[in-house]
Amino acid sequence: MRFEGTSSYVATDDLKLAVNASIKLQRPLLIKGEPGTGKTMLAEEVAQSLDMPLLQWHIKSTTKAQQGLYEYDAVSRLRDSQLGEERVKDITNYIIKGVLWQAFDADRPVVLLIDEIDKADIEFPNDLLREIDRMEFYCYETRQLIKAKHRPVVMITSNNEKELPDAFLRRCFFHYIKFPDKDTMQKIVDVHHPGIKKQLLAEAMESFFQIRELPGIKKKPSTSELIDWLKLLVAEDIPLEALQSKDGKAAIPPLHGALLKNEQDVHLFERLIFMARHNR
Repeated sequence: MRFEGTSSYVATDDLKLAVNASIKLQRPLLIKGEPGTGKTMLAEEVAQSLDMPLLQWHIKSTTKAQQGLYEYDAVSRLRDSQLGEERVKDITNYIIKGVLWQAFDADRPVVLLIDEIDKADIEFPNDLLREIDRMEFYCYETRQLIKAKHRPVVMITSNNEKELPDAFLRRCFFHYIKFPDKDTMQKIVDVHHPGIKKQLLAEAMESFFQIRELPGIKKKPSTSELIDWLKLLVAEDIPLEALQSKDGKAAIPPLHGALLKNEQDVHLFERLIFMARHNR
């Protein structure tokens, strides 16, 4: 099993190396990076490339580790017992299998994505240490030891909103997805917009990286936002001149709402462009 990238996902050599190292070591791959750099999409592409099913567990602030294993629906069982239902005699009818149980029980290896693990409570990663390390857990209601038939390829994403416990980090192979440089970004754009005019793309990329490099900008536009912006420029048939305006009237790029996501950044960009033009 080796990940070599796909036609729809531009993976750098160091990213491919990280994926393959985690598979070889049989360790979860912990992926960090700016939002919009393709962390979640990576798991989808790895599953496609290795021809493996993908199971996804999207973490929220209220998510508990137990939900990934299983949940016991005691309320439904109580209701069924009051109604005299026959199924109440079998407790397994009220066990809801979580994503980890499904991954462990699969008849062939799967890719398991635990997405945005840093959204959950700080104890969440620690609560999964044993299960991810030993690939097994105990269901007390049915008195079963659930062991993985095949070790899944575990991929975990984090937006770095909070620190993860050292004990958890020790069990992972770590990779940080750097923001793409201009050459890599060009390859990414070519995948999504293969027919875009070269001059329009050059001007759009110049504007995009100019915005990202602004000192004091609060929310830097991401790769996915560049892709959306280019899609709008093509769909609205925005002329090249709109991106090259030198008359001082157009302070920010057309359809800038795809790139700038708060009023502070819009005002900052307007002020800096005004000052740049005023000093010419």
